[in-house]
Amino acid sequence: MSAIGAFTFVLHSHLPYARLAGRWPHGEEWIHEAASETYIPLLQTLYDLKEDGVEFKLTIGITPILAEQLADPDVLDHFDQYLDEKIEAAKNDIIYFQGESAGEVQDVEGEDDSAEDVSDDAGVASEAAKPKTIRQLRPPDPHAQYLAEWYRDWYEGIKYAFNHRFKRDIIGAFRQLQDEGYIEITTSAATHGYLPLLSRDSSIVAQLKTGIASYKRLFGRAPTGIWLPECAYRPAYITEDGVKRPGIETFLAQEGIKVFFSETHTITGGQPVGVAAGEVIGPYGEIKRRYLIPASTTTPERPATTYKAYYVSDTIAGPTAEQHSDVAVIGRNNRTGMQVWSAEWGYPGDFDYREFHRKAPTSGLQYWRVTATKSDLADKDYYHPDWAAYKVEQHAEHFAHLVGDLLRKQYQATNGEFNLIASNYDTELFGHWWFEGVVWIGKVLRHLANDPDIELTTASKYIAEHPPQEVLSIPESSWGAGGGHFTWDNPETHWMWQPIHEAEARMEALVAKFPTPTADERAVLNQAARELLLLQSSDWPFLVTTGQARNYAIQRFSQHVERFVNLVESLERGSPDRALAEEYWELDKIFPDIDYRWFAPTT
Repeated sequence: MSAIGAFTFVLHSHLPYARLAGRWPHGEEWIHEAASETYIPLLQTLYDLKEDGVEFKLTIGITPILAEQLADPDVLDHFDQYLDEKIEAAKNDIIYFQGESAGEVQDVEGEDDSAEDVSDDAGVASEAAKPKTIRQLRPPDPHAQYLAEWYRDWYEGIKYAFNHRFKRDIIGAFRQLQDEGYIEITTSAATHGYLPLLSRDSSIVAQLKTGIASYKRLFGRAPTGIWLPECAYRPAYITEDGVKRPGIETFLAQEGIKVFFSETHTITGGQPVGVAAGEVIGPYGEIKRRYLIPASTTTPERPATTYKAYYVSDTIAGPTAEQHSDVAVIGRNNRTGMQVWSAEWGYPGDFDYREFHRKAPTSGLQYWRVTATKSDLADKDYYHPDWAAYKVEQHAEHFAHLVGDLLRKQYQATNGEFNLIASNYDTELFGHWWFEGVVWIGKVLRHLANDPDIELTTASKYIAEHPPQEVLSIPESSWGAGGGHFTWDNPETHWMWQPIHEAEARMEALVAKFPTPTADERAVLNQAARELLLLQSSDWPFLVTTGQARNYAIQRFSQHVERFVNLVESLERGSPDRALAEEYWELDKIFPDIDYRWFAPTT
């Protein structure tokens, strides 16, 4: 029996640039947490599936800026140190939770209420008046001790997998899975720049070219799929002075990209749902709690569906069969997506799963479970890994049945058409936010691989084997709050865009001024291009808006603006400061094959 429809997880892996940026609360620890809780566990799960003969398929994006960091020797050395610290913290907790016997107690000084307040003739307090030592015992906590031992073993397993199973090469491990046909690795803009708000199309081109060059160097081939940063899309439009700015799909087509992804409402019209509606776990959900989001411009509902891929129109007037970009868009399936994303009824909110927000003051380890809806952190019960494992089994089976039921229903409704479900998530949602989520992915893939009605696929494989039959004109949109640009351009972040736009114009002018640079000029120009890409990162306004790391984001943004200006001014005064460029290179060490001419004006 042949399959009636296809399914793919689409995972988007991205973190802010944090190489050598220090540790807690912001900096490289972001990368180390994600590597230990998400990337290494995911690799373990996928390699286990492969070794068990499971014919799985998966689409996973790794942004260029994240890939550069995961391949960086310093970041990897520091990751080893991070794991050692976690193991040591767990070992210390084991001792702590054993309690204190009478012979091991710590002395706590306090006043003896029975003593009289008297002094000797010399004015020195008598023995009776001195503070007494109160002997306090800390009783043992067997379950907490068990959890500390469990964490010790878990982190030791991660360390062994990193150093031995994957030979300290996270990127290489993902590359091997792609080379063997199990996964498709999609790319993104170089530094996750928010493309619709960039003022020059040259910046869109440079973001894409730099990201693709990084991908080719790290993964040994050209990408065919891309996750646009924040699913942010801009169609073609005509500026006030009559200049036509192409839609983003035009730039994707020029780089050989065949498919990208969008939020649900971008395809179907209507009000934003899912991530864009803000009812989700993770940092996206924080935005709705912090702001009254302005009402978005709702596009009329239309019969388009996320069960199909569409070619994207490359005209302003509207789509025709002859006029499309040869680039396809796949929309996020909201029903399956929210089964994980939803803060109210998604799987991660189950009472037996690990609580993300409460951490032990002794070590930062998380010893508690969700326990109850909206219960205070102080009221959380202890975590039981075996209870959580039982729920993972149930939820994986439920999700697999859900996918099958949806595809069968759609198959009947469309008179036997072959349909697609793409369930799109941030990769870090699994393992980091939902601790058990990586294991859940593996069990879902096992179930679906055994369902003859369902074909496991990747995005580009699906497009190649089932080319879109319709052309769709899609609106400006994102999966940010309200479905528009508010998350990245609001009263708290609007000030960031003027320096970005000014830097874009200066970079274009430098490309025109230095068509045949000297070696010193080229070094400075290339480093200026790197700094421009870094200051364009969507992470800086995002972190300000979510409140996660406001000061850090402002500091990093301002730092890259300052570096860019310093380099440009040295060029503009005719004395390119190569030593300064090399100093900045040592700090960042990204995109070694960049070409500043990628910022050349497009018209």
